[in-house]
Amino acid sequence: MQATKPDFSYTQSDISSANPTRIQIRVGNIQLAAVLEEFAAPKTCAIFRSLLPLCAQLIHCRWSGESMWVPLTQPSIHAGPENQTNHPAPGQVLFYSSPGFGEPEILIPYGTCSFSSKDGPLAGNHFLTITEGVEGLRQLGHDALWDGAKTIVFG
Repeated sequence: MQATKPDFSYTQSDISSANPTRIQIRVGNIQLAAVLEEFAAPKTCAIFRSLLPLCAQLIHCRWSGESMWVPLTQPSIHAGPENQTNHPAPGQVLFYSSPGFGEPEILIPYGTCSFSSKDGPLAGNHFLTITEGVEGLRQLGHDALWDGAKTIVFG
């Protein structure tokens, strides 16, 4: 059996008919696979699925330690608290939104992370867990820190 590369040319109808719990992530030539935490964070997962396919910028964090973040341009997105943490492990992806306080974002930790802003600690919804490629997150974080923003595609 020949291995095939993941197809990132998804449409919204493809996503709803495919396995809705698995998400493919691509940053340059790095490919990751993740699973939605649908039982622990159903509202957040539904909001995230509505954004797919999502192409955005991955930026190194300034306040949260060894982590990267994806700013979202839709300021009205709000899921409410679900499965929250402010100390995610590498590969535990968080969604953060708070009406009137900053922009919605996705946080992707690659090492020691304490999710926070310049005003103090934050809690994000753990809605997605990277299951394949976690070992490459540290290099990706290093590259984002020293080389700048990267394009990230969720599909």
